[in-house]
Amino acid sequence: MIRSEFEQRPLDAAVADAGSATLEFDRARAWLRAALVGAVEPLGAEVWVLDAALEQIVLVRHPWRGLVPPGGKVEPGECPREGAARELAEETGLRPRLLKRPAAVAVRSFGPGVPETLSLSYAAIGDPEQPLVAEEGQHAAWMRLDLGWESCFPDDVLRVRAYVELLRSGSVAW
Repeated sequence: MIRSEFEQRPLDAAVADAGSATLEFDRARAWLRAALVGAVEPLGAEVWVLDAALEQIVLVRHPWRGLVPPGGKVEPGECPREGAARELAEETGLRPRLLKRPAAVAVRSFGPGVPETLSLSYAAIGDPEQPLVAEEGQHAAWMRLDLGWESCFPDDVLRVRAYVELLRSGSVAW
């Protein structure tokens, strides 16, 4: 499929980030290879903002998805990392530096009847003392990782915990 430079730049960035993601879920890399023959959109991106002690995460209460990490749709012409940082700022007011290597890549549908797409998760270390400025209708808060949370993506808590364990072990660079 021939894509314009405007369409190709974000896709190239998604492919590179998916390839270097620390964790892979849902056979996301194989899904992406197969999907590249057609349109891959919208891309999804989120940020796992953790405290320095790796005990808490920032979550937002989505109207029907429940508690989820801040994130959303990558806009046309925007790379997934840029989209993740923008969504984080819009939904929480936070602007921490994202860790260099993406935390995870997965395939998921973001709603009933919505086709599956690539979702990239980035990580950042934030300060729980910094005030959260939530988007209207989507409360944001720090949540303890050991307590878990209600979400339409029930595996998210296990996925974030697996990533945190890699950070704690030193096998993933901060």
